Amino acid sequence: MINGSIVALITPMNRDGSVDYASLEKLVEYHIEQGTDAIVAVGTTGESATLPLSEHIEVVAHTVKFAAGRVPVIGGNGANATAEAIELTKAQANLGVAAMLGVTPYYNKPTPKGLVAHYRAVAAATDIPQILYNVPGRTSVDMLPETVAQLVEVPNIIGLKEATGDLSRVAKLRELCGDDFMLYSGDDATAREFLTLGGNGVISVANNIVPKQFKLMCDAALKGDLEGALKAEAPMKALFGALFCEANPIPVKWAAHRMGLISQGHIRLPLTELSEQYHGLLLEAMKNAGIEVQ
Repeated sequence: MINGSIVALITPMNRDGSVDYASLEKLVEYHIEQGTDAIVAVGTTGESATLPLSEHIEVVAHTVKFAAGRVPVIGGNGANATAEAIELTKAQANLGVAAMLGVTPYYNKPTPKGLVAHYRAVAAATDIPQILYNVPGRTSVDMLPETVAQLVEVPNIIGLKEATGDLSRVAKLRELCGDDFMLYSGDDATAREFLTLGGNGVISVANNIVPKQFKLMCDAALKGDLEGALKAEAPMKALFGALFCEANPIPVKWAAHRMGLISQGHIRLPLTELSEQYHGLLLEAMKNAGIEVQ
């Protein structure tokens, strides 16, 4: 049972495009020190779309190694081809991940029937817990609560990351999927409300750079402390918007570099580094959140 404040970890890269494993180790240590409840390795924020399969697996393996059992690591295993998702799943089965996070197949826009068949096939490739991931703004396919409900009976499908920001879905998902099905927000701006409505945790972008503050918010919300959750959230609200001024993870990698968390802010094409016009916006939001910038 993975609850609370979960970071969708960035994948630090050198200027030549290679993975910066020294910075990755530093990031893992940082999140353990700050109290982050779990780490997602090579999800959307980890640039999964531009890491070939062998490198994807290597980054997950190193993240597990650096965590050394001190915090659960969730490995990304999503792909737009079911066969590739199965290959990723099998390759991670012996790495020591606590669970895997599989985004809905993107670009090819599967039907609900196709989504169910896809996730059943991926889940059958391992007995490791699987978390579904719905983010239609990225994938152009929306996995509705009724579709999710068809997958609850699969023993190792244990939860859903819901990134639509549609808070009305929380009650519907809980009604259809039961109290034991894990519900994670994938939208920082509505995460506090998601938790107070019955969610179990948040898989967050902002958590990369405000982990302690984000955990305070999550912990308070999960305990039903609305006043405490609102107080913790307040300084981060501008940051939640600023981190999406350009496509994720462009802004958060730039911010992490300015904080000295990673040695370089390089990002792989077709994404490019943060446009200069947004530097002031993001710096101001970071300042409001209490972040010290180098």
